[in-house]
Amino acid sequence: MLHIDVKEFQEKFSARFRPLQRSWEFWIRVADIYTGYKVFQLRVNFEKNAERREALWEKQHELAADKIYNMCAELGGFFLKVAQVIGKPDLAPAAWVRRLVTLCDQAPATQYNVVKAVLEEELGQSMDELFERFDVNPLGSASIAQVHRARLKGEKSDIVVKVQHPGVHSLMMTDIHNMQAFALYMQKTDIKFDLYSVTKEMEKQIGYEFDFLREADAMDRIRCFLYENNKKSPVQIPRVIRGLVTRRVLVMEYIDGIPIMKLGDEIAKRGLNPSGKVAAAAKQNILKSLTLIYGQMILGSGFFHADPHPGNILICRGSEVALLDYGQVKDLPDALRLGYARLVLAIADNDPTGASESYRELGINTLSNCPDEQKELLRLAQTMFDTKLPPGVTVLQPFSEGSSIKKIAVQSFPGELFSVLRTVHLLRGLSVGLGINYSCAEQWRPIAEEALYRAGRQKVKDHKGTERRGLFRSIFGR
Repeated sequence: MLHIDVKEFQEKFSARFRPLQRSWEFWIRVADIYTGYKVFQLRVNFEKNAERREALWEKQHELAADKIYNMCAELGGFFLKVAQVIGKPDLAPAAWVRRLVTLCDQAPATQYNVVKAVLEEELGQSMDELFERFDVNPLGSASIAQVHRARLKGEKSDIVVKVQHPGVHSLMMTDIHNMQAFALYMQKTDIKFDLYSVTKEMEKQIGYEFDFLREADAMDRIRCFLYENNKKSPVQIPRVIRGLVTRRVLVMEYIDGIPIMKLGDEIAKRGLNPSGKVAAAAKQNILKSLTLIYGQMILGSGFFHADPHPGNILICRGSEVALLDYGQVKDLPDALRLGYARLVLAIADNDPTGASESYRELGINTLSNCPDEQKELLRLAQTMFDTKLPPGVTVLQPFSEGSSIKKIAVQSFPGELFSVLRTVHLLRGLSVGLGINYSCAEQWRPIAEEALYRAGRQKVKDHKGTERRGLFRSIFGR
């Protein structure tokens, strides 16, 4: 007689059809949000009063924000990363930001008994043999993995154990493929930008995140590079505990700090004015440290941490910065690294011709009927690749009718540049969140010049008429 394990059958049946169910949920939700905006755009045109029209837009954004939040929170996985990208104060409507900013590190946690099984299988020892202490509740849970604080047998310092969620890889790939289909539709109808190439690069980069051996190597490589090029590394990078790393488990040192999103609360807790001079100086130092290392990594090395969202940044004693999570790193080819260095100089020098030439060198193909195409192209470059907001602007709306991205169609965009684009936008979001408007292009100018000089592409300029000392240390007085 044939015996059927009902529970096992249900689990297999659910696993087989879960991607289809997930795709159905995605398209139903996206269609609702998208058509809601389309219908609203037709209706709001009949409102002639500007203030009333603005109030209606705010109400629509709040309605959409709730729907986007629910989709990202309930589906989780890849959509938590989508929330990190669009939920920034310089890019999305304020109503979206207020809702989406709370989604960092809030993926559903994997149960402890599953975590225990993964750890023992991957590391080949029992939990009792490995750990003096292991916190059952995770410090945080993100789309791919969760992290637990623990202490190894015989050690005096705490460590962090990063454990991959079982079964999340196939679901995330389903999400990305759905997003690629939506990107193709959007770039043919509403947004004149090569979104599909961007989503293909996202697929490749996220695929790398499931290999913690690669992440451990990236952490060591970036730490070595930063220590070689600075008297003291501007940021802290957790040290990997070698021998306790597999594709699904990563053990590293624990760094004590507060999430950057809670910086204002921490300043107020210490009895300081969050808008005062001391707080402003601390925020400046934090942003300087992050800007310096990203200039060094992107332009000096080409190998960089490509995920500086607020959930990956801790503030330690003395305004020191710790940069976490090296799952998303990018190794930029020299041709793109040097082409981007040229673009940085063009943006910093407000040079429309240089920006146009750099776009061609980078393989960014555009189409425009603007009367002053080069000037508009420079504005597009500033919007895409600089952190500075234009005078009097507190929020960029790159897809509004008056934006450069509407006036200039980006017909093809090198996928490998997406990590640079995303990194700059995340840095801009941080700067807006800290209340500091600055240009990373201006700060990176000497690093870009040095990179081009070393490649034999130009002579080193000296904007202050004095000889620069060292490769990168002229930035921020280092």
